[in-house]
Amino acid sequence: MTVDEWIDPNVFHRRLSMGRMASMQIGSHTVATEVEVRPFRDEDWPAVHATYAQGIATGNATFETEVPAFDRWSATHPSAYRFVAERAGEVTGWVAASPVSERCAYAGVLENSVYVATGMHGQGIGRRLLETLIAHADATGIWTIQSGVFPENVASLELHRRCGFRVVGTRERIGQLNGTWRDVILIERRKP
Repeated sequence: MTVDEWIDPNVFHRRLSMGRMASMQIGSHTVATEVEVRPFRDEDWPAVHATYAQGIATGNATFETEVPAFDRWSATHPSAYRFVAERAGEVTGWVAASPVSERCAYAGVLENSVYVATGMHGQGIGRRLLETLIAHADATGIWTIQSGVFPENVASLELHRRCGFRVVGTRERIGQLNGTWRDVILIERRKP
């Protein structure tokens, strides 16, 4: 594979998605279904919006209280670092990353977000999304991916741990959500 193929998210996702499976519960039977992770397309926004809103509704995913407009979301998340998981033509989750700073010293540092649709948790979709982002970031010169996670979001902390993130520390009472001060656990994954 050439360097250009690694940098092109359309080629990159095909290499990662080949042969990956997840399972879906139908009645009392577990059925294997293929999950494809591919670059985000503008027409994915309604599904991404809905999944983002589901995360916001939990009160443990973000300080956001409403989904931003597409233009704002798109402007802060470069297209090279936006992916969706799709199964049977339905978007089941998304991952995106944004630069932490415009300063050149931080050119290789991103902050990520990963969301999986309600009812799709525990099926490896979040891990596939995060692994895709990590592999693409590693291939494009990113040396650190970081995130801030509420301590109550145990599933997200565990997902990130399994993908090589480590806890840097706790930012105590870093912000308010609905009038309540919240802590955020700062995590990062450094390129080997």
